[in-house]
Amino acid sequence: MTPKTTLTIAGSDSGGGAGIQADLKVFAALGAYGTSVLTAVTAQNTRGVDAVLPLPPRTVAEQLDSVLADFTVGAVKTGMLGTPAVADVVAQAARDGRLPQLVVDPVLVATSGHRLGVVGAVERLLPYARVATPNCAEAAAITGRGVDDVAGMVVAAEALAAGGPEFVVVTGGDIGGDEAVDVLHGDGVTTLLRGPRVDTRHTHGTGCSFSAAMAVRLALGDPVPAAAQAAKEYVFRALTGGRSWELGAGRGPLDHFGWSA
Repeated sequence: MTPKTTLTIAGSDSGGGAGIQADLKVFAALGAYGTSVLTAVTAQNTRGVDAVLPLPPRTVAEQLDSVLADFTVGAVKTGMLGTPAVADVVAQAARDGRLPQLVVDPVLVATSGHRLGVVGAVERLLPYARVATPNCAEAAAITGRGVDDVAGMVVAAEALAAGGPEFVVVTGGDIGGDEAVDVLHGDGVTTLLRGPRVDTRHTHGTGCSFSAAMAVRLALGDPVPAAAQAAKEYVFRALTGGRSWELGAGRGPLDHFGWSA
């Protein structure tokens, strides 16, 4: 049977833990055929981001046109866009109805703390998103409000949903506690997605992996709440599998393929 095709529009990670590389691993692990549009080249590893080179908007547009001219894409996810000009290219494609089941992962800051995107670039895409998946720091940057606990995540999710996305998932992996709680808001309903917290420093690419997993499940026909739950369970397994790995000296990658399960 021909697999579903998914598309990631994001930056590269030379260390392989996040960005385009992580997205394609997730697509493959969950049985989808992955395509990609590169927005930027980064020099990075598990310890941090050393350099970022955004690609010209025309180059991004040409990649996007090539993929969409030849593949029937079931779902699209965006990650690091880098510049408002690149975001404009992607937003125009979404406006034209060319980016189905759009999952917007508003990558603003890498796990290492390096700033990878600008709020204005993300805001261009939010009105066209089926789902937006910010973490707490990203939700705070976009809304201008502090997001330090579950109550703050609920307020942020509702505020972001009012700005255009059909659904918002504010991921709470960075908030302490025994549970990892994500907040899903859509159709006027707020749901807390609860799960056990994995004790690990190897969290590089968690947000990318969550949004990529959501895109696959949406391409397969899941409603958004089911896709969010499936993505959360996938990330839990990937975090659990990679928690004892020694890949790099910093925050290592996830076990995308269940090698250590």
